[in-house]
Amino acid sequence: MRLLELATNDATVVIAPEIGGSIVSFDVAGRAMLRPTPQSALDARDVRDVGCYPLVPYSNRIRNARLDFDGRRFDLAHNFGGHPHSIHGVGWQRAWTVADASHNAARLVLSHDASGSDALAWPWPFEAVQAFHVAQPASGHPSAVLALTLALRNTGTEAFPFGLGFHPFFPKSAATRLAFHAERVWKNDATQLPHSLVAIPPDWHFDPARPLDAIALDNVFTGWRGSATLDDDARRTSIRIDADRALAFLVVYAPSGGDFVAVEPVTNETDAFNRSAAGAHATGMRILAPGAAFSCTMRIAAAVVAAVASPTPAR
Repeated sequence: MRLLELATNDATVVIAPEIGGSIVSFDVAGRAMLRPTPQSALDARDVRDVGCYPLVPYSNRIRNARLDFDGRRFDLAHNFGGHPHSIHGVGWQRAWTVADASHNAARLVLSHDASGSDALAWPWPFEAVQAFHVAQPASGHPSAVLALTLALRNTGTEAFPFGLGFHPFFPKSAATRLAFHAERVWKNDATQLPHSLVAIPPDWHFDPARPLDAIALDNVFTGWRGSATLDDDARRTSIRIDADRALAFLVVYAPSGGDFVAVEPVTNETDAFNRSAAGAHATGMRILAPGAAFSCTMRIAAAVVAAVASPTPAR
């Protein structure tokens, strides 16, 4: 299996094109900025344990693996074990092709022809492109910026609904503090489908920053301003996630007792297509015309920060 390594003076990024076009690691000065991928996951080609993967051509779940669009119903594959819904699209479960790569940049391509059984994965053909670029900002401490761009082009003869997003996993400890501003949040049913959009409960407010250790989430936040931070004094890491305006929603997945948190900028709410077909508004659903393309970008700025000095005891 081919792995790509991108590097700056302080940082390395390892990409696994054959495992969902995923990021295996992003390290700065030897510290993991994304959740480390165990060797067992690489051996098994298990994308669920990597550091980051793309969401294309939609984010999150489609109810009961059935898609209503333009007066038609499409049956989709159940692609998440015994889960009742389709999830995260096609890209994360496919091998991508390396189009080009250099010491600090790479571009991967995925072509989906929607023929035969592939139509159950997604009934319309498309081409997706991922671009990765790692750079060294001017700074007095070890740091790097990883830019990710995801593009989708309709290669068929019919328009189709779509969404895009990124699913990065970050290390989480008792010292990890998450910060972002949002206006509202979706409450979910038992299968993680949204049922009510509510004001953010006090326990889920992350403005200002707060520790994540005792919080369990798998929810979509709306009215997100496009940036979030993760700081960990124990690990001496500082991470900032910035997303462009297309990525108007933020999914936060923090399982109870887990050692990671996923902070996912996405363009669509969960089950946006079916909810739009039923009359819902502002779901983030977009329609891609034949031959048209769309892209979005997320940047992860990561740094190793100086240790906080203990106060000198008074004498």
